[in-house]
Amino acid sequence: MLAIGALAVALVVVLAVAERDRRGPPVPDFAPEFSGETLEGDSFAMAAQRGRWVVVNFFSTWCVQCVVEHPELVAFHDRYRGDPNIRLVSVVFQDEVDDIARFFVERGGGWPVVVTNTGRISIDFGVTAVPETYLVDPLGRVAAKFTGGVTRAGLEAQLVRAGADI
Repeated sequence: MLAIGALAVALVVVLAVAERDRRGPPVPDFAPEFSGETLEGDSFAMAAQRGRWVVVNFFSTWCVQCVVEHPELVAFHDRYRGDPNIRLVSVVFQDEVDDIARFFVERGGGWPVVVTNTGRISIDFGVTAVPETYLVDPLGRVAAKFTGGVTRAGLEAQLVRAGADI
């Protein structure tokens, strides 16, 4: 009887851990404040983005889905580059600066790419795998989280759903 009880407890623990891992960490209500140096050597501060919609994309050059989504991010950036109310920023996830620089030269993209403090930023957002993308509203609240690749159309649809005037 004791062995059956121990087996039942072990099964409950395994199922609870498996369920927690599948859901991942909770999405923060507000985007963590972060800052760092960009690939171009400039500074990026999330606090300076208040008043605009910000798409925060976590990626790596070694991530297949990140490579697949990149043209969609380029299309999104090209469409909203001149809109002062929408900003795209990428945050490197476990990658090398030289690889990131080569990636952007080869595949395009002209938005800020944060290359310092990225481990802390990833932890603060609860990123466990890439790509992960967060839509942050003008007040700093996380309006949406995308796991896996994003598309320009998907980002635009979520912006509209969240109340952006695009």
